[in-house]
Amino acid sequence: MAAMDFDAILEDVGQFGRYQKMVIYLMLLPAVIPCGFHAYAQLFMGASVDHWCRVPELELVDDQGIVKNLSIPMELKNGVLEYSQCKMYNLNYSDIAKNYQSLGDAVRESADIVSCKHGWTYDREIYKSTIVTEWDLVCDRDFFPTLGLVLLAVGGIIGNYIFGYLQDTLGRKPSFFIYLFIECIFGVATAFAQNYVIWAIYRVGVGFTVPAIMTTPYVLAIELVGPRSRTLCTILSNIAYSLGLILLAGVAYLIRDWRHLALTTTLPFICFFLYMWPMPESPRWLLARGQFDEAEAILKKMARINGKPLPANYMVSLHRKYQTDKENQEIVKSKTRKYGILDLFRTPNLRKKTIIITFIWFTNTSVYVGLSYYAPILGGDEFLNFFLAGIVELPTYLFLWPAMERLGRRWTLCMSMVVGGVACLTTFLVQHEAYITLALYCVGKMGISSSFVVLPLMASELYPTVVRGLGMSLSSVLGMLGPIFIPLVNYLGSDIMVLPLIIMGALLIAGGIASLLLPETLNQHLPQTLEDGEKMGLDTDFCCNPPVRDTLVNKGKKRSERRACNSSNACTALCSCQMVNVSLIDKVTAVVDKDCEKVEFIKTKC
Repeated sequence: MAAMDFDAILEDVGQFGRYQKMVIYLMLLPAVIPCGFHAYAQLFMGASVDHWCRVPELELVDDQGIVKNLSIPMELKNGVLEYSQCKMYNLNYSDIAKNYQSLGDAVRESADIVSCKHGWTYDREIYKSTIVTEWDLVCDRDFFPTLGLVLLAVGGIIGNYIFGYLQDTLGRKPSFFIYLFIECIFGVATAFAQNYVIWAIYRVGVGFTVPAIMTTPYVLAIELVGPRSRTLCTILSNIAYSLGLILLAGVAYLIRDWRHLALTTTLPFICFFLYMWPMPESPRWLLARGQFDEAEAILKKMARINGKPLPANYMVSLHRKYQTDKENQEIVKSKTRKYGILDLFRTPNLRKKTIIITFIWFTNTSVYVGLSYYAPILGGDEFLNFFLAGIVELPTYLFLWPAMERLGRRWTLCMSMVVGGVACLTTFLVQHEAYITLALYCVGKMGISSSFVVLPLMASELYPTVVRGLGMSLSSVLGMLGPIFIPLVNYLGSDIMVLPLIIMGALLIAGGIASLLLPETLNQHLPQTLEDGEKMGLDTDFCCNPPVRDTLVNKGKKRSERRACNSSNACTALCSCQMVNVSLIDKVTAVVDKDCEKVEFIKTKC
């Protein structure tokens, strides 16, 4: 069943009635809200705390200030003189413990400085327990928490493709609950890990499921509603995800033990098993697989709840039309040329656009995840920082869509990235002003959140129809390397706090400038063939390429032509917040291509 035909069916059974609203408000939004838990709770599980060398002979001294003064040398870190976290004076502390009050500075200054001999003492004022304090992941082992974030991202990349296969063969609903079960198992197991290696394996398992759990309810809702309602689904999903980040800040603030935090951030997912009965399978997928009886039952239920009575012979006629369409599509499919990734690079202009889009996508993914990871280590109250990192995203979703319609995609994308990049770079000048640095960080987060909504939409309008799914998949796959790369950048900030912000700011500015090399797509006809894609933007001026203004004659026609594209392809802005599910990008793109192009297109193999 073609996507355009199914949208015609939705007009008969209700494209956004009571049934769809129940799915969105009772399933979509509750399912999306906690999706950031497993992606970002690891920041608090692996939080580093102040620590110094443990000296057993001085443990009876109550004043830790005296203990540090006696045993720990001073070091310069981030321009501030601090007690060393990994070094100690090599002294006879048994004698010192008896006469520590009379010990002079000359004794310490003449002593050798060595690495910690007896482990570390941890400041537990903020965190009761983290994996760092439990397994001594400090000094020469301080890279291991960062490695955990890298492994989480690697798990997501692996899980993407396996989940795509399950989606194709089993359907949306069964594959969702399979991944939900796996995520709950590994999420709970994380809380009982006895060493770092086992913990890291469990985190790979959690990362394996993150994209699927996040995108399946959203895509199901997209496939149940008509083109006019997909923008609402996208905006609500982005808002729900940001609310989840805000909620995580509160949960982490209340629960300071990493094992308890692992359990708390897993329990909400167990509740999703209650969806096993009311959650419908996608009727689009059922029709595409030839499971007409199951699709018929869902459509009848949808029509009944939406108050849209159907003629007595409606389903019989629909079944006949389905069989005819299926036979015609098989004929068209056998005669249609197969396109591959190389087609994106055969001609110079399309090759240039593909490279630029992919670079900007990588930049967006890297910086969004990087800034989210960086919030707790920014300085000051890490829970407040993470809370602000989530809440500043909300205004962008409210004002961004009008901006794109007035300024165009190109300049909105450019300004979002450049403003965010300049804010990040400016932190170098005020790195010792904590509140100013935090304010600039928030501006940077708003900029990257904005660009993450614009980029997938603009990319979907630049890639020709015949290779749109391939282009979106290629760009998002390479963009997914960002969550693997960016924790290493943040790790560099342990010595120079603003260095990650400088690197991410430079990436943002480079991406913003690169976006000016792309043509404006607002009010432009979408390219259908490779030839159309090559011609589009050949006359683009680097700085003076304003959006085309519609005439009154064409305005309504063009708006209806691209309404679906302007909303559904933006689903990747939601998915890419942590890791993009490439298979689902292909599917949603295929769902709306009929609405966008009004031309025959290869049927989605759902």
